[in-house]
Amino acid sequence: MMSTTAAAVRTPTTSGADAPLVRFERVSASYGGPAVLLDVDLELARGALVGVVGPSGAGKTTLLRAMVGQVPRLRGRVTIDGREVRHGRVAGVGWVPQLETVDWDFPATVREVVLMGRWGRRSLRPWITREDRIDADRALERLGIGGLGDRQIRALSGGQQQRVFLARAMIGDPVLLLLDEPTSGVDLRTRDEVLHLLADLNAQGVTIVLTTHELNSVAAHLPWVVCVNRTVIAEGDPDRVFTAEILGATYDADLRVVRQDGMVLVADAAPHRMRDALRHRHDGYEHSHHEHDGVPHVHHVPDR
Repeated sequence: MMSTTAAAVRTPTTSGADAPLVRFERVSASYGGPAVLLDVDLELARGALVGVVGPSGAGKTTLLRAMVGQVPRLRGRVTIDGREVRHGRVAGVGWVPQLETVDWDFPATVREVVLMGRWGRRSLRPWITREDRIDADRALERLGIGGLGDRQIRALSGGQQQRVFLARAMIGDPVLLLLDEPTSGVDLRTRDEVLHLLADLNAQGVTIVLTTHELNSVAAHLPWVVCVNRTVIAEGDPDRVFTAEILGATYDADLRVVRQDGMVLVADAAPHRMRDALRHRHDGYEHSHHEHDGVPHVHHVPDR
């Protein structure tokens, strides 16, 4: 059932100049225990902007790590731009970690963090050149934080921090940019800024893959999503993929999908059932203390 559903929303395989930038072929991955990913087949088009969704522990981050050679045990084959991914750094791929994993007390300036993206490519030349500094400042300018190069990273706002690590990834001019939960823990304004920034980078030709837990505020706005729960459940346009059947199989939960005015909204049915059960359990209390003839009782707030 799941494989049939997934196949129904996939696009035909391309070849030649239109060959996928990323290809997973029967990939299984683990960290020494049970498989986190199992028999994954996936193709991502060049120039795509893709969101990877699924429950916690479903393998979303591992899917990204497999593209940069950071999974210790992997079977199958992952290729990027026709080159098989091996352990170690992968050319042409930028990585932006979850901000929660960063040590913000580490005494480093914004420019020094950005230059870490250059050091990883030039292990035989550990010193910083004038060209490196120019490239770092250019990356910061490109992301709208050009005046912050000498500032300590702990002194930045959430949106600025995310841009710094984007700059670190972008200094290597990647063709593929991977982001793990880039909007986690930020406010609505910062989330929108990050998404618009990623859209701008994608319009400049960068292929972007990001993981997210935010089905409504993030994934529903992306042109392509991949639903993962150890394997690929489905992929395609959110308008087609976000159905109760597919999301139920992905999250192993009872979800409701509402479509209105061109929007797709996903809601968990469980809280509604819990609320109804609690209302029934406390029905007598509600009627005797808070409701009179079906009218909610409003407590008086004294004038100040």
